Order: sequence, then structure tokens, then C-alpha cells
Amino acid sequence: MNKSRNLIIIIILLVLAIGGISFFAFRQVQENKEMSELFAIEKEEMENEYTTFANQYDELQIQINNDSLRQKLENEKLRTQRLLEELRQVKSSNAAEITRLKKELKTVREVMRSYIAQIDSLNRLNEALVTENKAVKEKYTEATRQITSLAEEKKTLNEKVALAAQLDATNISVQAKNKRGKTIEKAKNVKKIAVSFTIVKNITAQTGERIIYIRIAQPGNEILSKSASDTFTYENRELQYSIKKYIEYTGEEQEVTAYWDVEEFLQAGTYNVYIFADGTMIGESSFKLK
Repeated sequence: MNKSRNLIIIIILLVLAIGGISFFAFRQVQENKEMSELFAIEKEEMENEYTTFANQYDELQIQINNDSLRQKLENEKLRTQRLLEELRQVKSSNAAEITRLKKELKTVREVMRSYIAQIDSLNRLNEALVTENKAVKEKYTEATRQITSLAEEKKTLNEKVALAAQLDATNISVQAKNKRGKTIEKAKNVKKIAVSFTIVKNITAQTGERIIYIRIAQPGNEILSKSASDTFTYENRELQYSIKKYIEYTGEEQEVTAYWDVEEFLQAGTYNVYIFADGTMIGESSFKLK
């Protein structure tokens, strides 16, 4: 009978373990996919702008009779097309090349503005050319609208990536202990409050030293704190904390325990515990004292 029960327990644990591993694997795949999409959008944004400028040089050449200026426009168009081809050959992950082509794009943009200003000046007296120039500007506006739309999509993906990079606390356990380290429930005998939790694995989160802030709220919502100056910033306001804990985060799952030494009178009732990191609440729990 015991062997059968143990076998069932082992099977259940294996199923839960496999489910947990599958969940985290799926989550990491999603996060990597979003980051790849973010890089691809940035490259597509630049390609659209280079293409728009190359087309505009063709349209500007139609508007003028000045052979010298037309040749300059042709040279700039060829240069823009060359840069566009370089961009298309670059992989989205090549940050150095993307950065260089961004700087080149800024120069192309400034040169285009300069030529548009020159042509506007030359064609002020020609009504027909002014009308054509207006059409060019409308096309530029439409291209800008498309670029803006891509920028908004990029911003949304940035927010998703930032959200994915946040820490997350699970398995939160809060225990009140007496002077001998025994877990108790009577408020008058509590000498220490132990807060334990697990920081989950997150390959997209920044590694290195992190500060964990823990707020322990008494039944009347007053925060246990050693000093009025013990505060941290959360959503543009300063909050008092009970415990400040430094950890060295490696990106892997990590167990954390922090302690509050009781030096004040504790009343009976429900206590709420809130855990913060990087300006974000990453977990919460509660416990009761009699």
C-alpha cells in the first residue's frame, strides 16, 4: 500500500516538474522572440526612411531644369541607394553596423532638407512646380506617418521586453519566531520575523547586485521601520521599508531570506508583507499573529 502511494506521489511530482520546466521554457522563447521582433522593427524603420529619400530624389530631379543641381541630386540618390543596400545586407543583431547606418541616415536626412529648401527657393515663381512640390511633401508626410506607426510598435515591444526583464518572487513564506528560533503565533513572544522567497530564473533580467526592499504592514497598515529615513522610490513617491536586502543576482533561480528584529510591541491580527525590486513590486504575502 505504501509503495503504491509513494509511486503515485513520485508521478505527481514528476508531472508538476515537467509542467514547470515547460512553462519557463515557453516563457523564455516568447521573450527572445519579442526581442528579435524589436530589432527587426528598428531595421525596417530605417529601410523605409532610406527608400523614401531615394524616391524623393527622383521626384526632385523632375522639378528642376538646373543640370548641375540635378547631377548633385542623382549623386545623393545613388549614395542613399547604396546605404539602403548595405542596410538590407546587415543582420538585425549587428549593433555596430546598425549604429553606423543610423548616423548615415541622419546625414541623408539633413542633406535632403537642404535640397528641398534650395528647390523651394528656386521654384517660388513657378506655380506648377510648387504644386508638384506639395505632392512630394504629402508623400513625405505619409512616409513619416508609417515610420511613426513602426516607432509606436517598437515602443510597445520595448515595454514588453522591460516587463519580461523584471524580477519575480514566488514561494513567499513569513514566519514569526521566538528567542529560541521556534515558529510561533503569539504576538507578545515574537522576537524575529523571517521572510523567505524564491527569485525565479530570468535570462532577460540584468545580472549583478540588486537591492530588495521589504515592507511589513501591521494590522493598522503602519509599516514596521527602524527609522523615518528608511525609504525607497516607488511610482514617483517615497515609501518606508522594513528590511533592505542586497543580493547578487546571476539570472538563475535564487533563494532569499531576510529578517526583521522585533523591538516594538506587536499587536494581534493580520500582517501584510510586500517585496520590491528595481522600483517594482515583485511579490506579496500575509501572516497572522494571535
